[in-house]
Amino acid sequence: MLRHAKFSVVTTLCLALTVTAAGAAPATCDKPVYLTFDTGHMGVAPLIADVLARHNVKVTFFLANERTKTDGTSLDDVWAPWWKARAAEGHAFGSHTYDHVYWQGDLPGGKFRVKPSAGPDTGKRAEWTAEQYCAEIKRSATRFHQMTGHNMLPLYRAPGGKTSPALLKAAKACGFEHVGWAPAGFLGDELPSDKYPNAKLLDQALRTIKPGDILLAHLGIWSRQDPWAPAVLEPLIVGLQQKGYCFATLNTHPAYRDWIATHH
Repeated sequence: MLRHAKFSVVTTLCLALTVTAAGAAPATCDKPVYLTFDTGHMGVAPLIADVLARHNVKVTFFLANERTKTDGTSLDDVWAPWWKARAAEGHAFGSHTYDHVYWQGDLPGGKFRVKPSAGPDTGKRAEWTAEQYCAEIKRSATRFHQMTGHNMLPLYRAPGGKTSPALLKAAKACGFEHVGWAPAGFLGDELPSDKYPNAKLLDQALRTIKPGDILLAHLGIWSRQDPWAPAVLEPLIVGLQQKGYCFATLNTHPAYRDWIATHH
């Protein structure tokens, strides 16, 4: 009887170790940060994916259909396999509006002044209803499902982070909560590299990022001469991990968990 009991205990321990090794029961981390990437010209996207895979880091991507260095757009058929691969790796995804539409102001009657920076109406101001704005957010979610067979989280990020209370209310009414970023989480890849070189941005991030911060970078910025990724990305990940930080996706963020649970 005792021999069988010992065998049972050993077997249970072995199974537990196997499950842990397979990644099904990862250790919890009390110093999470939430790395997010908005789309861009996609020129550094493959390099970013390599770095994330090498360090087993999961992030949240916010998708818009922006112009790319492959003479197409970030959600076209050329990039569909890339997005499908990221979904298979376990990353999370939200909308960045489809045509990267900037909010510019509230208008009477519950309308908004907007200006796309991508798509056929690039640079043209328009007046949209709340329903039109919601439809724009959902376009990215629909395209993402077409490309990957997966669903986005019910989260979105307004281009430039530009919003108003009325805009956020409209987005929530159609099922999307807005995600900004922490002050220290602005990683600076949009800034001119002559004034903000990579070494300066890395040092600033490692000094100022705090547990719980949402971090923001892009999959390629046209205006930056010295690309931020992967030059800063890899040492940033390593440096934060050495300080005891871990990387988590936004579905685990305390500000969004309940929303996602009831709207996903």
